[in-house]
Amino acid sequence: MSKPMRRTGSARAPRPSGPARPSRRAPAAWAALAVPALASALALTGCSGAADTEPPGSTGAAASPSAAPTPTWAAVTGAPRTIPAVREFRAADGRGWRPTKGARVVVPAGERSGVADEARLLAADLGGLPVVWGDQTVRPGDVEVKLTGKEGAPVRDTADEAYTLTARDTRLTLAAPTDAGIFNATRTVKQAVRTGGGLPEGTIEDRPDRPQRGLLLDNARKPFSAEWIEARIREIADLKLNQFQLHFSDDQGFRIESSSHPEIVSADHLTKDQVRHLVQLATSLHVTVIPELDSPGHLGAVLAKHPDLQLRNAQGKAVHGAIDIANPKSAALVDDLLREYAELFTVPKGADGYWHLGGDEYQALTVSDPAASFPGLAKAAQQKYGTGATIKDLATGWLNDRQQTVRAAGRNRVEAWNDGFFRGGKVAADKDRTVAYWTGKEIGARDPAEFLREGRTVMNLNDEYLYYVLGQPNNFIYPTGERIYREWTPRVLRGTEPVSVGTDQTGPDRVPGARFAIWNDLAKAQTPDQIAHGIRMPLRALVQKLWDPRKPALSWADFKALGGQI
Repeated sequence: MSKPMRRTGSARAPRPSGPARPSRRAPAAWAALAVPALASALALTGCSGAADTEPPGSTGAAASPSAAPTPTWAAVTGAPRTIPAVREFRAADGRGWRPTKGARVVVPAGERSGVADEARLLAADLGGLPVVWGDQTVRPGDVEVKLTGKEGAPVRDTADEAYTLTARDTRLTLAAPTDAGIFNATRTVKQAVRTGGGLPEGTIEDRPDRPQRGLLLDNARKPFSAEWIEARIREIADLKLNQFQLHFSDDQGFRIESSSHPEIVSADHLTKDQVRHLVQLATSLHVTVIPELDSPGHLGAVLAKHPDLQLRNAQGKAVHGAIDIANPKSAALVDDLLREYAELFTVPKGADGYWHLGGDEYQALTVSDPAASFPGLAKAAQQKYGTGATIKDLATGWLNDRQQTVRAAGRNRVEAWNDGFFRGGKVAADKDRTVAYWTGKEIGARDPAEFLREGRTVMNLNDEYLYYVLGQPNNFIYPTGERIYREWTPRVLRGTEPVSVGTDQTGPDRVPGARFAIWNDLAKAQTPDQIAHGIRMPLRALVQKLWDPRKPALSWADFKALGGQI
């Protein structure tokens, strides 16, 4: 959306975006994920050939006093240096753990366990360590990976993303109730090796504060290559961000291949095979892809091929980008696309299915007198919903109907932009629809406190801090990591002040998290490489503030320096 004329749920338990463990990824999806830079860490550590051995350790599986020589590297000192910072570290006496020559990744539960893919990924990240399966002895230098629940469990709240890391007697244990927790642990290990060579002796207890942590990419105004998108998915996964919203349709372009309506597709687009690969990759990295097909506004690329469906005002003038929601053919067209892409953006078995309906900046509702400007819509509203119904009711009903379409396709976690929710009226927005709150600057924009008092779930996309709008139009300024780090919290939903409700209404169950948004209003203002550089520190600051509700321990200067390493 281009906010200020172009944006450039419920009370149930909070849920992170990661799907439940069953069928999480294709077996080979991890194979290309090794980070060559980490391989150099192995060269900095050594493995002694001396005959002396370590005393037995206790890491779950049996520890061997003689199966491998004792590593003789220098102790790892200081607290782990990661982004986000771990929430609790209890230091102990000892040398800690480093990835040494001869080390292995050990999975006592075997190759068919729920963490086999995470184990393979970690082994690749650490320079290609071997993975051993079954009831294996844990030797000095080894990494043990284990689920603490029976075969793991579905991810239903932030406790299911929790993990424990224990470095003891030169051995390392990763333990968690779910594969999502194990994945988070592997990201901590990867970062700690990069910044400090390994993990210090002691125990890490860690979990996120907010279950939904993500990045939004406007791929409609400015097309990006599949390779660039893949790099961003890998980047956010390494930071423990777990959502990627793809805005692929707008006035300037429709960027995914379509079989139901090939006529609407822009020349520069992603193929369905490319999208499948990106979704598979994201799933393998515990990142949920959230498609956004915006309607009833921002449909210019679609309407360019279907001008008969374009909204017209009382003078017969076409309104760019707005579809005529009084025309039944409009719903049929958009539903065709929703069904097609719901099938393309697959959801792992047992996982929540996310979808973003858009709903913002419908131009019939941005004029001073909608009924006078668009009498056809006003008439249709009363015909459908009775005397007293307005165009706002018709627009609300449109989104409700589209939500039914995606719900029938398995999407149970549906969002729309906050300016698509209206006060009063005869038609209420579906009670399960999450408010994606981006601005208070639009005509009739409601305070986020209203939504929270109604009992709705509100996702934070505050355009004051979290909108990276190319070219900085409409008074937008590129957000900085420092400003997010110093000023923003999940409670700051609008403007620069916390929302005016109690903290009991802004916990993880009501404000489940935030996404940083890239909007490409002036598409040529930056190259993809410049964008990647520009969002680097804002993403790192964002995840720190979503992971731990406490004031960050590091100064901004120290955090920025650490961000340069991660």
